[in-house]
Amino acid sequence: MQGEGIRVDDTKPAIREPARNVSTNRRGAVVAALMLAMALAALDATIVSTAVPQIVGDLGGFSVFSWLFSGYLLAVTVTLPVYGKLSDTFGRKPVLIAGSAVFLLGSLLCAVAWNMGALIAFRVVQGLGGGALQGTVQTLAADLYPLKERPKIQAKLSTVWAVAAVAGPGIGGVLAAYADWRWIFLVNLPIGAVALWLIVRHLHEPQRAEKASTRARVDWAGALAVFACGGVLLTALVQGGVAWPWLSWPSLGLFGTGIALVAVVVLIERRAAEPIIPGWVWRRRTIAAVNLALGALGLLMVAPTVFLPTYAQSVLGLTPVAAGFVLSVWTLSWPVSAALSQHVYRRIGFRNTAMLGIGTAALILFAFPLLPYPGAAWQPTLLMLLLGAALGLFQLPLIVGVQSTVGWAERGTTTASVLFCRQTGQTVGAAVFGAVANGVLASRLGGASDLDSVTRALDAGTAPEATRAAIADAVHTVYVGAGCAATLAFGVLLFLAPRRFPVLKEQ
Repeated sequence: MQGEGIRVDDTKPAIREPARNVSTNRRGAVVAALMLAMALAALDATIVSTAVPQIVGDLGGFSVFSWLFSGYLLAVTVTLPVYGKLSDTFGRKPVLIAGSAVFLLGSLLCAVAWNMGALIAFRVVQGLGGGALQGTVQTLAADLYPLKERPKIQAKLSTVWAVAAVAGPGIGGVLAAYADWRWIFLVNLPIGAVALWLIVRHLHEPQRAEKASTRARVDWAGALAVFACGGVLLTALVQGGVAWPWLSWPSLGLFGTGIALVAVVVLIERRAAEPIIPGWVWRRRTIAAVNLALGALGLLMVAPTVFLPTYAQSVLGLTPVAAGFVLSVWTLSWPVSAALSQHVYRRIGFRNTAMLGIGTAALILFAFPLLPYPGAAWQPTLLMLLLGAALGLFQLPLIVGVQSTVGWAERGTTTASVLFCRQTGQTVGAAVFGAVANGVLASRLGGASDLDSVTRALDAGTAPEATRAAIADAVHTVYVGAGCAATLAFGVLLFLAPRRFPVLKEQ
């Protein structure tokens, strides 16, 4: 194969990739459709945030507006395993078309929402389609390209996320200020229509005779159980410490129900002929290690994405626009590093490249608390630039590597499990690090202080300098926790992942 780092396991059969039998022009059209579909999911994560004041001013519901984001995230996360299995059973094309249609329907409904409750419900509908967009696009990217070319398409998809992270807030602010916040959702319709047309017109998957006998055997009971279990547990994590105390009856009740549903999921999946979450996802060392490592990635990403903007505004005194720039620089170095990572993993292997990236990321995260107080804006900006480069070297080799260890019929499930673990890690990280930050603030300032209340006091100019120092301590503590998560990912790869991924031979 290419280099010493990538070896073919000769004990595994050659595989024929159905979606790869396309002409160059047709494949280019499909890639364009995938990038447009990914843009829908990527923009949705950023474009809504800047329009929240206008939405609340029009519809009301300030006390529950956070569910505009939480509801969407929950729906995306819990549907990823379901869509992954369905794409392995019915093919990528029908799943992507159905998911895109649901996402666009949700977008249209969001644009005509009459109150906050309706808007939240329609955001959940959007999320039900968004799970198909994220998982199936990543799976198709691996179907379309052989191993040596996959970094190209993955780098393109990473660039879509980077552009969305930078442009999304600006687009949302412009539409909310000069048009109407409803256009934030309506703008999805023409983009999605073009993506759908390209998929329908140019993506053709040959009939797979080997799957004909199992096509109708869909584990709908398992899908419902996974959806219910994930929804309950993620709701407990999202709302715990926010809507109610962690040790309150609502929190304990949700966690108890979630644990009971975990037992139900295990029971159903063991008996299912074609389980939504098959046991081999966790029995194979490579997939299990990548799942755990990317779950740790989701955990550590909470530190910069959630807490750095607050640090930049409250401690460094930057404007919201300047604070957004401090955060956005990692989206510039991440795709560049990801695109170049192939030159590294072809020499030293997928695992060692990922370990190099996450080890460097751990050092950067642990360096953040060493920044002087209050410091200059270029200091965290430089760290974020380096962090993006390190994580690009970490994530892409793992995704490309794990997708290359399975055949077509298992790739959707494998990709979905990886994305599910990363999304779950972000949810857990938001809950854990939020509790850590609030605990540090309470100990520094006394009483029941939390990050939201003290940042509002700073914005109003009523908080003393000690509050800024307390926020700096809280964010520094969170970054130490993120560094520990990176160290955990390093340990998982070192002790659990095989030294060389068992890459399948391609035909």
